[in-house]
Amino acid sequence: MTCLYPGTFDPITNGHLDVIKRALKIFDEVVIAVAKSEHKRPCFDIETRKNLVALATSSLENIRIISFDNLLVDLAKELKINTIIRGLRAISDFEYELQIGYANNALWNEFETVYLMPNLKNAFISSSIVRSISAHGGDVSTLVPKEILPFLRDKKCM
Repeated sequence: MTCLYPGTFDPITNGHLDVIKRALKIFDEVVIAVAKSEHKRPCFDIETRKNLVALATSSLENIRIISFDNLLVDLAKELKINTIIRGLRAISDFEYELQIGYANNALWNEFETVYLMPNLKNAFISSSIVRSISAHGGDVSTLVPKEILPFLRDKKCM
């Protein structure tokens, strides 16, 4: 069975990687779907974000990386994948994700969302926190996969 893991991944974090590894224990394949998300004004362009995800997941098997710029439900139907995974860090994530999950299911009643919690040490990590710390010259080496650190050092986001 295959699942989708959608997100902006701007940049991919150890929290994302934790969720991916957990998903691989449940699913045969994880399709990481990098959203264009221009409305979020991402720091990295879509191709760079895909490349960063590829670098961070290079040691993992049964991973496929794609990009998309349409409704997630439409992408899922196109790929014939009816299950997505989402990471939950805090109660605020749950409220947002619950609304999105219900909306997606209203658009396609076969659409399922599986929520995975990252390890406690990764529970506070978000891409926006990583960008903020990095933009102010802070050390993010414990927050992101080591393979993407050079990209963060070269880019000032925020």
